[in-house]
Amino acid sequence: MDPKWNEDQPIYRQLRDRVIAMILEGALGDGDALPSVRNVAAEYRLNPLTVLKGYQELVDEGLVEKKRGRGMFVTDGARTQLMKDERQRFLDAEWPQVLATIERLGLDVQTLIKEGKGSDDSGDKKE
Repeated sequence: MDPKWNEDQPIYRQLRDRVIAMILEGALGDGDALPSVRNVAAEYRLNPLTVLKGYQELVDEGLVEKKRGRGMFVTDGARTQLMKDERQRFLDAEWPQVLATIERLGLDVQTLIKEGKGSDDSGDKKE
């Protein structure tokens, strides 16, 4: 986890978001233990209650489960659920803006695909 915190959002939410990013990126998989509250608090010089609050949000969302005396673990299917939620959020919130930009610039899908792959008209890869 990145030890830098910004002032725009509470630290517990930033911590929650970082754990979610780790799950989405595959750094934490189903059944993996989260770093302990004490370790995270000590490593990042945070109040343990701040760490616990961030972790509790993950529990409340069903992404993490508490195992008494053992710690907190990523629930089975957490990544799948997060991917589903992220895709839907993208389609609902971001895609309409992207589509509006595409239309405003007069682009077409084939051009975007070609440009995205970095090929020229001959199909050769650009360097």
